[in-house]
Amino acid sequence: MSFTRSWIFSLLNRKPQSLNYLKQIHAILITANLKSPSNLSKLIEQFSSLSPHQASNHAHLIVNHNQTDYQVFLLNTLMKCGLPRDSIHLFAKWVSVSSIDFDDHTFIFALGACARSPSLSAIYEGRQIHACAIKLGFIPDLLVSTTTIHFYCTNGYIVNARNLFDEMPMRSHATWNALITGYSSQKKEPHKNCIKALVCFKDMLVAESIEKPDGMTMVCVLSAVSQLGSLESGSSVHGYIAKNIDPVNDVYVGTSLVDMYSKCGCISIASELFATMKERNVRTWTAMVTGLAFNGRGKEAKELIHEMRRFDVRPNMVTFTSMLCGCRHSGLVEEGLYLFHNMEKEFGVTPQIEHYGCIVDLLGKVGYLRDAYDFIVEMPYEENPVLWRSLLSWCRLHGDILMGEKVGKILLKFQRDLQQPSNDYVALSNVYASANRWEDVGTIREEMKFKGLQIKPGRSAVY
Repeated sequence: MSFTRSWIFSLLNRKPQSLNYLKQIHAILITANLKSPSNLSKLIEQFSSLSPHQASNHAHLIVNHNQTDYQVFLLNTLMKCGLPRDSIHLFAKWVSVSSIDFDDHTFIFALGACARSPSLSAIYEGRQIHACAIKLGFIPDLLVSTTTIHFYCTNGYIVNARNLFDEMPMRSHATWNALITGYSSQKKEPHKNCIKALVCFKDMLVAESIEKPDGMTMVCVLSAVSQLGSLESGSSVHGYIAKNIDPVNDVYVGTSLVDMYSKCGCISIASELFATMKERNVRTWTAMVTGLAFNGRGKEAKELIHEMRRFDVRPNMVTFTSMLCGCRHSGLVEEGLYLFHNMEKEFGVTPQIEHYGCIVDLLGKVGYLRDAYDFIVEMPYEENPVLWRSLLSWCRLHGDILMGEKVGKILLKFQRDLQQPSNDYVALSNVYASANRWEDVGTIREEMKFKGLQIKPGRSAVY
């Protein structure tokens, strides 16, 4: 039986049925002498689309048994499709045991895996890959350097990213975008770094020998402006966008503008922009509904949710998290409960623990402490200490000592997932102290002393 290239191509582009099915295709490629780079690369992608752990061994065999000029191409494909940890380990293995000549894509995929990996060792491994890229002469490469900047930014090493950026002889849109996004996404000193993101954007405007900022650049810049809540900066950026980019036709830029004006408190301008957009996705609707909720316009937010259904836009879990956070921020109890209770019934989205947390915060904020207590007890998930901590803080704020004592004692029963158990004792002690129940405060302190728990002092900084 003869196998044509077109027939093999059709097999490789079908959704894989099973691991054995892919093994049969691999056997056909070998017997029919159709082991071209594109066919083997596609086969690796198919293996990886199944259970990554189950299929990875066979995908590795494809790379190992093809000692050819395109072996690095297959290796890159495997790294691109694999799980982050698998890709990092694969790179380390081939560096140590092989004389294969890597190309720029090898380092791009390896550093990208380090950026995506949740492992604490990823920063150490990424630095080693960076050093290897320098040693082999790949770091002047524009894409490799840009990916390295993205890796450092993702892991919070913004200074390293900036140093590499300053050393680059040439920069692309992606390079500037990586650094601007890196500044705006830093959890440490966010305000300071968002200002640096705007400074970086201004530097980009005056830099020579590059094209003008594109839509993705503006999305990155608007993210920084949104966090700063600076209407003046936002208006300036909007002015630049109006001159150089069409926000009406660019759904991503338009959505970012809606989000920015909402967070700056200019909900009317956000609504006008939303109305003029020719294309809207679920993020656009989420930004508008959340903006209305955050600015205390719950009735309009509720109406817009119904309008989403008319436009056949289905909100997702992130949409509801954002909208419930908006209701919590503005104390919109009726609207928040309506959203929560209709998530699954009307929109097919099952509430997750973060949605329950938003409702607990919402009820606690307005003083409905008993309702919040019942809500935690009745939820279908295992009781979460984070939710009890939230309720305890609201009990203290509203001066409900009895409920605070009840919640505090429940919280102290948790013996797992407590990174700082002393904090819960201190919180209950503070509830007693606010009611002048000093004897109970002493009892709590004695129990802490007996268990060897120490109070970690807080710190503050003035800039």
